[in-house]
Amino acid sequence: MIIGHGGNIKDLAKELGCAANDIIDMSSNLNPLGPPETIEKVICDNLYKIKSLPEPDAVTMRKGFAGFHSIDETNVIAGNGTTWFIYTIPKALGSKKVLILGPTYSDYKDACLMYNIDFQNCIAKDSTSFDPDIDDLSQMAKWADTVFICNPNNPTGSLISRQKLEYLIQKHDHTVFIVDESYLPFVDQANEVTLVSKTGYENLIVLSSMSKIFRIPGLRTGFLSARKPMVEKIMAYYQPWSVNALAQAVIEHIFDHPERIEPFYQNTRNYIKTEKQHFLESLKDIKGLKLFDSSTYFVLARLTNGMTAEQFCKKIGQQKILIRDCSNFFGLSDQYVRFSLKNRRINQCLSDLIKQALKND
Repeated sequence: MIIGHGGNIKDLAKELGCAANDIIDMSSNLNPLGPPETIEKVICDNLYKIKSLPEPDAVTMRKGFAGFHSIDETNVIAGNGTTWFIYTIPKALGSKKVLILGPTYSDYKDACLMYNIDFQNCIAKDSTSFDPDIDDLSQMAKWADTVFICNPNNPTGSLISRQKLEYLIQKHDHTVFIVDESYLPFVDQANEVTLVSKTGYENLIVLSSMSKIFRIPGLRTGFLSARKPMVEKIMAYYQPWSVNALAQAVIEHIFDHPERIEPFYQNTRNYIKTEKQHFLESLKDIKGLKLFDSSTYFVLARLTNGMTAEQFCKKIGQQKILIRDCSNFFGLSDQYVRFSLKNRRINQCLSDLIKQALKND
C-alpha cells in the first residue's frame, strides 16, 4: 500500500500542535460543495439498521444504479468503494500482464504487486500537459491482457474522449480495459464520455464512484458495470455484506430521487468551473510554478524554482492547509504538487500562500 495518500490531516495537526478540525484539507479529491443536505438526515433516520445485517449483495442499491443509467441490473455490481474492485479484478480475471496508463492512482499498481502480476506503465508526458498518446498506449496494449485507465485521470486531470477509448477497446478485443470513471461526474461533458452504458463490449469494465461527487468517502460505495459473463467472474470473489447498512441506505435514497442527481451534478460543475477559473487567474503570472490544464476540480502543478514538493507542502502546511505532495506518483518527480479546490475564500487563501512561499524562496 502506498504511504502518502491525500488527507493525512492528523499527522499535520500533530506536527503543528493543533486540532485536526483546524486543518483545511486541500489534498483529498472531494466535492467542495459537500454532500447533499438530505444525506445527514438519511444517516440519522437509518441508524437503527446497524442492528441488522444489510442486504448481502446490495441488490437494491445495484438496481438503483442500473435504473439511473438505463442498463440491466445483471450488468452491475455494487461494492465497498471502487478500491475493492481494483484489488479484486486482476485476481478474478487471472491477469498476467497489466498495463497502467500513468502517472496515476497508485492502487492499480499495488493491486498487481499484491498478486505478483507483471505490469508496465505507459506514462503521459509533462510536455503534452499529460494528455496521453493513444498510439503509444495502443502499441503497449499489444503486450497486455489487462489495461487500467483512470478517466479523468488522478492526479493530472487529463480526459480521454469516448471515441478514443472505444477505438482502443475495439482494436484490442482480447485485452480487458478497466476504465475508472470515479471523477467523471465532475466533468461538463460527462454524458458524452462515460462508457457505463456500453455493456456490449466483452472486454470492458467500468468503475463508478459515489464517494467523490457526493462527498461520502467514509461510507465506501462504488459500482462496477460490465457484460454479464464478466460480472459473473468478479462475483465469484464477492464478499457478502461488503456494503454496510448505512451506505446502502444513503445510496438507495439518492437513486430513489433520480430527478435530483443531474441538477446536483450540474450545480457542482458550474461551481468548480467558476472557482477553478478564478484560482488559475489569480496565479497566471506566478513565477516558479507551472499549472496544468485539468478537466476536473483538482489542479496539478510543477515547481520550477528548485524547491521540492516536500518543502513546498511544508511551507503551505505551516498555515494549516494540507496539499498533496505528488512525488510518490510513479512518473512524477519530487517537484509536483496537487491542489483540490474548495470555496472562494479558501482558494484565495491558498493562492496568497503560494505566492508568498515562492516569493520567499
